[in-house]
Amino acid sequence: MSSRPPRHHDAASLFREHASFVANFLHRLGAGPVEVDDLVQEVFLVAHRRGGFIEDGRARPTTWLAEIAIRVASVSRRSRRRSREQPDQDTVTDASSRDVDPARAAETSEALDRVQAALDSLDPDRRAIFILFELEGEPCQSIAGAFDIPVGTVYSRLHKARKQFKEAHARMVERERRPVRAPARTPVMT
Repeated sequence: MSSRPPRHHDAASLFREHASFVANFLHRLGAGPVEVDDLVQEVFLVAHRRGGFIEDGRARPTTWLAEIAIRVASVSRRSRRRSREQPDQDTVTDASSRDVDPARAAETSEALDRVQAALDSLDPDRRAIFILFELEGEPCQSIAGAFDIPVGTVYSRLHKARKQFKEAHARMVERERRPVRAPARTPVMT
């Protein structure tokens, strides 16, 4: 077994390599488009205050940054609640070229909205693990190391998150499939 010396990542190199990951992760956690830039900045300020990341095999830089992002997003949500602001519920839009079929773009946007709403229905701990594993491809061992929890806890939360996500998504699809009934006509007396 070869032992590599731990590799140090300073906040600047972390930002260059992983800023888009952090922005996408925060958005998937439910941060609105207006606040994502500020939250990304806060994540990397925390990374700088912590002296960067030392890659020692327990976690990956992305899972370490995700752990910080979860805390930053949580503080932001509490702060918004205290100031009685309502969270921005902008929909996810399809960032595609101009020559895309409008009907297809609308379907894609609706599908993304359903996915985001299903993600929003998960509690924050499960949502973070689900996003990291299912959407970002992070291994469970790395997630466990970043959150300082047993790998079995990661598997358990992932299993429950998958089940909740499937159920929430299925409910939304079913709701959209139900026919909209026209109001009953009342006879007109002449």
